[in-house]
Amino acid sequence: MIPRTLRPRLESLVGQYPAVFLTGPRQSGKTTLARSTFPDFFYISLEDLQNRQRVADDPRGFLRSLEGTGGVILDEVQRVPELFSYLQGFLDEQRGGPFVLTGSQQFLLSERISQSLAGRTAILELLPLSLAEATGRPALAPDAVADRSALPKDGADQPAEPLDEVLFRGGFPRIHERGLEPTTWFDGYVRTYLERDVRTLSNIGNLETFSRFLALCAGRSGQILNASGLASDAGVSHATARRWISILQASYVLDLLPPHHENFSKRIIKSPKLHFLDTGLLCYLLGLRKSADLAVHPLRGPIFETFVVAELRKCFFHQGERPRLYFWRDAAGREVDALLDFGTRRVPVEAKTGETVLRQAFRGLDHYLSLSGDETGVLVYGGPESFPRGRHLVRSWWHLAGRSEG
Repeated sequence: MIPRTLRPRLESLVGQYPAVFLTGPRQSGKTTLARSTFPDFFYISLEDLQNRQRVADDPRGFLRSLEGTGGVILDEVQRVPELFSYLQGFLDEQRGGPFVLTGSQQFLLSERISQSLAGRTAILELLPLSLAEATGRPALAPDAVADRSALPKDGADQPAEPLDEVLFRGGFPRIHERGLEPTTWFDGYVRTYLERDVRTLSNIGNLETFSRFLALCAGRSGQILNASGLASDAGVSHATARRWISILQASYVLDLLPPHHENFSKRIIKSPKLHFLDTGLLCYLLGLRKSADLAVHPLRGPIFETFVVAELRKCFFHQGERPRLYFWRDAAGREVDALLDFGTRRVPVEAKTGETVLRQAFRGLDHYLSLSGDETGVLVYGGPESFPRGRHLVRSWWHLAGRSEG
């Protein structure tokens, strides 16, 4: 099993709350993390039809059977959402637990938790492996991304594999642990997702149209969301496009990066950016079938930007924090790809896929800092070395969110 950065936070919260809800995309490692962290907890999977029917038929009786068992792991709890209202009283009376609840459908579970378990439940989100986790290196905390002392020294910690291979494979644990060929695995993943999760969340009659919509979203990763244009290209209504984007968000396929709320010029972009959460899945949906295809692909830049934003998300999520992550762009087209907001300071981040650091690569960072008064920008690029450049940090993609042991 690949060690996960989130584990210490999960251990800590299970000691503080009656229940901890661990959510994230299917196959991101939630069950493995929960069971390996708490091997003595009673485990039951609600994916199993017999278990699911037993719980749905008699929720009170099921919970009564858990009295005195100590810790409990309930896997894929979205399969029996009515259980939450009964679980509330069980936790209030301290008749058992603590509980670790896992699930892969965000808004269905969050709605139930907000209604039934508010104040009783901590929520953690586990995304696919970060690059640090996949390569066995310690992960950086979010506020260390712009820390000069966190840069490797004298050319140490060089990339162990090509960037295109990392982008093409993505971060789903099973691909890494078993050395699976990504295309075949993602083919099964997408088919399972379409046939099961999407139909659970929404009444989608034409899966072929939805599949086309999903592919069109892939072609727009890293772009400002234009729901009307997306709907037109997919041949669906604007309302349907919005609803399907919500479903893809709820299933952790993609997310929307909001524009930063600070308004320097009164003329900033107010629409979010669309980003997939895993570049392996993104490459599959774009039709790439080997990593070498990336070298000449016209969307290599947006794929790299998607990788950078996903790694920054994992910096927050895998420390148990909500991402304070945005982008910034004004009406003249000047922008930074990502913006980390720490309250008293902000760190603009720019992603450039090339291996050569050119002066013009810093234009967006310089412009933002001139407006905001912040001190440092970060340029993440496709080369192997990391170093300071004036008031900026230049970070290799390899060093973005992980550091060497030395």
